[in-house]
Amino acid sequence: MQVSDRAGGAVLVALGAAAAWGGSRLPPVPGQEVGPAAFPLLIGLGLVLCGTLIALGIGRGFEAPGEAAPPAPRGAAWRVLVPPALLLFYVLAANTLGFLLAAALMVAVAAWALGAGPRLVLGLALLAPPLVHLAFAKGLRVPLPEGLLAAPW
Repeated sequence: MQVSDRAGGAVLVALGAAAAWGGSRLPPVPGQEVGPAAFPLLIGLGLVLCGTLIALGIGRGFEAPGEAAPPAPRGAAWRVLVPPALLLFYVLAANTLGFLLAAALMVAVAAWALGAGPRLVLGLALLAPPLVHLAFAKGLRVPLPEGLLAAPW
């Protein structure tokens, strides 16, 4: 079943409008210029813009005529279960393991499921979680669970 671009664009516009409306209702934080409403509002407006462009068919002329995609390799259907399984893993394990260990395991499994080689899996699993933790802890001042391995900052 295919969904028309107008219907898909309309859904994106509705989701974006709901996100922007919900974000605009968040209370400001005293003493901060950018509050909790900024990101939902930005994402919502971006979705409204993209949904409008899709619904109106703007940019369709830039698409190259596509060939039929080759069939997925046999046994690849399990990959669709990886994101929800990783989300469930994080919910259940983050407080015990902590963000750094849970995120490292999640990044490693996601990269492996997407076909990355062992060196890339290891590199991503070692570098991405500390960088994300640093951004949240220092940049956004959002505490993440420490668990078994506390961050050095």
